[in-house]
Amino acid sequence: MANSTAGAPAHLKAHFVDSDQQFESAKMGMWLFLVTEILFFGGLFLAYIVYRAWNPELYILASEELNTFWGAVNTVVLIGSSLTVAMAIRSAQMNQNKGLIINLAITIALACVFMVIKAFEYEHKFHYGIFPGEAYSYTGIDHPKANIFFSIYYMMTGLHGLHVVIGIGLMIWLLIRARKGEFSSEYYTPVEITGLYWHLVDVIWIFLFPLLYLID
Repeated sequence: MANSTAGAPAHLKAHFVDSDQQFESAKMGMWLFLVTEILFFGGLFLAYIVYRAWNPELYILASEELNTFWGAVNTVVLIGSSLTVAMAIRSAQMNQNKGLIINLAITIALACVFMVIKAFEYEHKFHYGIFPGEAYSYTGIDHPKANIFFSIYYMMTGLHGLHVVIGIGLMIWLLIRARKGEFSSEYYTPVEITGLYWHLVDVIWIFLFPLLYLID
């Protein structure tokens, strides 16, 4: 509920003293959330490391079935989206609403490009029977535990993709609010904390790409 005190900004909630306190509280909350996300993906990375240590030759063979070119393209796409998010935050800080809208729109477009490429990657693998778990039927890898690698691959990239979709939803929400002129140098908290989330999504992919696609 908005602060009803006379003269208080419309965005200031009643339980905060001022905008700075509200901003710092929101930022701290997002950092705590990001820590839980790091721990969550850390568990997946640990599972990856353990299974790779047990089956090093499998990981080398299986990674050859992944398309390194499109993985690299997606890496560039996400790095570019991190730049546009940073530019969106800067635009909000500088009261440049048009720049904010443009950079949010570009970020959304880049995120959608990432998901389209990933969807094509998945479709290509499904076509050859490369599914996770017991549904795996591909015969191109001569290893009895080939499905293990792809189960981990789908788990890690699938959960990352889910985070990208959530990020797209958040960016669309910000874009709608930006078009209404709700952000300024005095209030851009949602833009910045969403930017923090998006940077984490990008960093996770930067780790996933070499771990899954560049195994030798």
